[in-house]
Amino acid sequence: MKQYELVVFDWDGTVMNSTGAIVEAIQKACADLDLAVPPPQTASWVIGLSLSSAMYRVVPDLQEEQLPLFIERYRHHFFQVDKQIALFDHARELLTELKENNVLIGVATGKSRDGLERMLAAQELEGFFDVTRCADEAFSKPHPAMLHQVMDVMGMQPEQMLMVGDTTHDIQMAHNAQVDGLGVSYGAHDRETLKESQPLAIVDTVPQLHDWLRQRVISQTSVQE
Repeated sequence: MKQYELVVFDWDGTVMNSTGAIVEAIQKACADLDLAVPPPQTASWVIGLSLSSAMYRVVPDLQEEQLPLFIERYRHHFFQVDKQIALFDHARELLTELKENNVLIGVATGKSRDGLERMLAAQELEGFFDVTRCADEAFSKPHPAMLHQVMDVMGMQPEQMLMVGDTTHDIQMAHNAQVDGLGVSYGAHDRETLKESQPLAIVDTVPQLHDWLRQRVISQTSVQE
């Protein structure tokens, strides 16, 4: 069984229960600009990507000159509710157990650095993760740049890392970086959609994710110690 020394998590829809808020902010921004409002399943496709690189697919009528205003309106609506968004139930316990067992943890997210830092501060997780990378610091998913940067910073090889995410973008980024990718179906993309990206496995709840990591990462670390 492979021994992972670093587990990298996507943020929105994997650690943070923010999928609904993101979808609603996208829909409201579309309405503000008199653009066709995408259904939730379409809007959720963008989660995990940087808005500037993905919105043209989700909102085909969006013009290039409208993008700055669209992003401004999206942020306006998201910031109205972001302080109410919480971690998924049991996620904090999972992350804490990984740290207590000397497993390195990181984040690779489609959020901006400012956006991630706001969320980490709100959840009292500043300095909690060993490494974090954001969409404004590297090419957007599924490009492997974020994971390559994480490997460089942490001195890791691909086989020592595991990427955990709720979208096909996360799993494809892992494949592109030659890193194993574990899918979670409780976020933006459902199980059938995730299967298309051929993850190592798929779990359906945070407790299932915890059990999967406890058996394959935490227990293995304890045995080595």
